[in-house]
Amino acid sequence: MKDVRVVETADVSPEATIGAGSSIWHLAQVRENAVLGENCIVGRGAYIGEGVRMGKNCKVQNYALVYEPAVLADGVFIGPAVVLTNDHFPRAINPDGSLKSASDWEQVGVTIETGAAIGARAVCVAPVTIGEWSMVAAGSVVTKDVPPHALVAGVPARQIGWVGHAGVKLERAGSQRWRCPASGTLYEEIDSDIPTLRKV
Repeated sequence: MKDVRVVETADVSPEATIGAGSSIWHLAQVRENAVLGENCIVGRGAYIGEGVRMGKNCKVQNYALVYEPAVLADGVFIGPAVVLTNDHFPRAINPDGSLKSASDWEQVGVTIETGAAIGARAVCVAPVTIGEWSMVAAGSVVTKDVPPHALVAGVPARQIGWVGHAGVKLERAGSQRWRCPASGTLYEEIDSDIPTLRKV
């Protein structure tokens, strides 16, 4: 693993692929067949499950749990203690009382698209897709797909606004237009089955 920083107390499988420039910190675990792109950061105590796919420039903060088969696109931010689940019907045992094994359940994953951010202690209940450049507020529980650029919050999470590429809540600038107060970028709201935004 060229140009990769893995501290001695991290547990990284030799079967994982870690991109150049990435850092794996104290007590983090990266499981077999996980693939991390270039310049990723996995914080203290974070868990990256078997076969998880991460793009480049992702940040997984301290004690986050990214269970397989999650897929993270480029530039995704996972806040401290976030949980991405992977089971529709979690149980420790089968109806007959026997301990469940890997063959007794079907994994379902969370997909997070480019530039999206998940706030601290949020839980994303699989299967859901978090749209590009969206923002999940801290402490939220996401149980359905999040549109691109949506700002969602609460339990269960509901849309409360829009965010731009800077991550700042957009301000209304006309009937179908929104402006980023940080960058001045204009976005236009597109009416469809799932409303979304595009740069003007």
